[in-house]
Amino acid sequence: MRLLSTAQADDIRKALLVAERRSGLRFGLFVGPPEGPRRHFAERLHAVFGDEADDAVVILVDVAGRGVEIVTGAGTRRRLTDASCRLTAMSMATAFSVGDLVGGLLYGIGALGEQATARR
Repeated sequence: MRLLSTAQADDIRKALLVAERRSGLRFGLFVGPPEGPRRHFAERLHAVFGDEADDAVVILVDVAGRGVEIVTGAGTRRRLTDASCRLTAMSMATAFSVGDLVGGLLYGIGALGEQATARR
């Protein structure tokens, strides 16, 4: 089953690129069921950034499991607090709960990119 159209996927890729360019951080997004516990899987995805993990953000959206995880690297945490990530995740989940997957993703990526840029 396809969750996103080609145009929607392109919009999300553009939002990720804009967030990266503005903030100087690396952004990753995973939409789908996690392999194992959601948080653990998100942390494994974050580790894939390797040497860039300190300055990276991973957003995991488990649509079927109705969950969002945001993992940040050590350098990123100075600019994106746990509280701001929780608030962003809750806002995303609200959009998802009314069936707006793309809107929630675009909002979350944009909000995290803006917050990280403001504290740059």
